[in-house]
Amino acid sequence: MSIWVKRADRRAAVSVSKIEAIDRRAIETVGIPGPVLMENAGRGVAEVAARVCGLRRGDRVLILCGKGNNGGDGFAAARYLKSWGARVGVWMLAGRGILSPWARLHYDISRRAGVRLRLLGPGALNRLRQELVRADLVVDALLGTGLSQPPREPYGSVIREVNRSGSQVLAVDVPSGLDADRGIPLGEAVRAKVTATCGLPKKGFFLKSARPFVGRVWVVDIGLPEYNVSSLSHA
Repeated sequence: MSIWVKRADRRAAVSVSKIEAIDRRAIETVGIPGPVLMENAGRGVAEVAARVCGLRRGDRVLILCGKGNNGGDGFAAARYLKSWGARVGVWMLAGRGILSPWARLHYDISRRAGVRLRLLGPGALNRLRQELVRADLVVDALLGTGLSQPPREPYGSVIREVNRSGSQVLAVDVPSGLDADRGIPLGEAVRAKVTATCGLPKKGFFLKSARPFVGRVWVVDIGLPEYNVSSLSHA
């Protein structure tokens, strides 16, 4: 297994507020640029897709990207998977103009690298439904750990279609719609086979209520300084 990813250990699990504090310290105090952490996340997610989900050259990968940094991780992962020989398509639920700044940067990089990117516009849900069913792997990069209310439309409808598709699903950081602290869905939530969570596992993942949503949990090393992690009191 690559050094980029490892099996989740519940002893290392932290709250959402704790991982957010670690991220801020890495960026503001240590000086690691946020887009670099996002790049590392994308590489790690791609590693999980290949080594845990069994993705092979020529397989169809459908990546769903929201407007925030979770979507940015998805754009970065798309570029790696395409370079490794997968047939990658990205559906965006937000246009470039309203992407978060880091997500927009990785969107632009992926576009210039030749990744096929499409916006989910009115009337496109049926086309998306067809592609979900045909995909060898669906990557959920819609919503992150900051979600505090049920997913709004069109996110809710897309999550329902993902769950109905029967395709293998890999969630980025957290299955979209799941409360990462309490391990419960906030309305519609993705039921993933595998979750590639960034930096450290989230404490809600190990609760019985979360099992149908997170599947097998793997941790992606995004380059957080070791002292930030080893000095934590578990939250």
